[in-house]
Amino acid sequence: MPTSTVTIYHNPKCGTSVKVLALLRERGVQPEIVEYLKTPPTAAQWKALIARSGLGARVFLRSKEKLYAELDLANPKWTDVQLIHLLAQHPALLNRPVVASPKGVRPCRPVETVFQLLDAEKP
Repeated sequence: MPTSTVTIYHNPKCGTSVKVLALLRERGVQPEIVEYLKTPPTAAQWKALIARSGLGARVFLRSKEKLYAELDLANPKWTDVQLIHLLAQHPALLNRPVVASPKGVRPCRPVETVFQLLDAEKP
């Protein structure tokens, strides 16, 4: 898989994110790495990625994040549009890592989720 076809939205301080990046590299994938805390995607970029995933925006939020509770994000009153804007404003809310490939977009928690996005079968 060529380098430019896979992107990981990565936090180098997150063990899960580090493991997913290592799995990609073990399979010969050199992804584009976006350290989303340093260069956060815009709301429009998140909207496009989440649309490609076929999942709702809520799946991309880290419910264990302190800010999640502070903003009452478990409340069903929040629409996907509102959640996407909050994610763009507060990138720490991302359920990291997120991997985008030609096969789709997924938060890769648990780590094995990344296999759904690769051409090769898992070992």
